[in-house]
Amino acid sequence: MHTEHVILFAGPMGAGKTAAISALSEIPVVSTEALNTDLAASAKLTTTVALDYGQITLEDGHVIRLYGVPGQERFEFVWKLLQTRAVGLVLLLDACAKDPVEDVDFFLDHFKELLRHGAAVVGVTRTDLAANEAFARCCARLRQHHERIPVFEVDARDRAQMVVLLTALITLVQMRETELEAN
Repeated sequence: MHTEHVILFAGPMGAGKTAAISALSEIPVVSTEALNTDLAASAKLTTTVALDYGQITLEDGHVIRLYGVPGQERFEFVWKLLQTRAVGLVLLLDACAKDPVEDVDFFLDHFKELLRHGAAVVGVTRTDLAANEAFARCCARLRQHHERIPVFEVDARDRAQMVVLLTALITLVQMRETELEAN
């Protein structure tokens, strides 16, 4: 029997969610990009307003459905709808953001239900452009939360790097499923 796994990509606007799904998907990405009207939050010209969708079919026939959610809090209703089916979360953080550590707290809080039954990985993007120590600070914040969430420095456009991130997440999901079956 073939199964499907829903993976959410979340994070602030401009962190690379659309780019990551585009790098991974075997199908053309369904994207809901619109003109960015919140230039104070991000200088990018467009932003996701509903979701991005891509998919990967594994050799055994299992399908991984990749959903990218908008980064703005006003779209929280989309986050709630999609996380009910998700088994994993890829949290992408922008190292160039004003306070990426604040973004860790914000998104972990908003996706806490998914974290209770699923798994997560964090990818810190744009570290090559950041003058701060965003990666180290994000790792430290995750340790403070006592979260066992792996953190990676990634270029969301790089397929190989995103495959590593997704593989780590799927491994965590499988470990969690095995633990639940054992109990």
